[in-house]
Amino acid sequence: MPLRLRKLIGTVLIILLVIVYALAATTFATLLLGTAPWWVHLLYFFFTGLLWILPAMLIIRWMERPVKSD
Repeated sequence: MPLRLRKLIGTVLIILLVIVYALAATTFATLLLGTAPWWVHLLYFFFTGLLWILPAMLIIRWMERPVKSD
């Protein structure tokens, strides 16, 4: 797969990942953490704010792989 196409696909995947992940994390927080203390909200949003980086790193690593030449 050409590098430019891989980067385009990866960029679209990262944008979709961020949108879906933000919606899921916020929905989960509003449904289950509504009555929790402020420090639980702080910890939750701290960890969920960092957790999306793991799948994004995998996508970026895939995007930056060298092109295999036959």
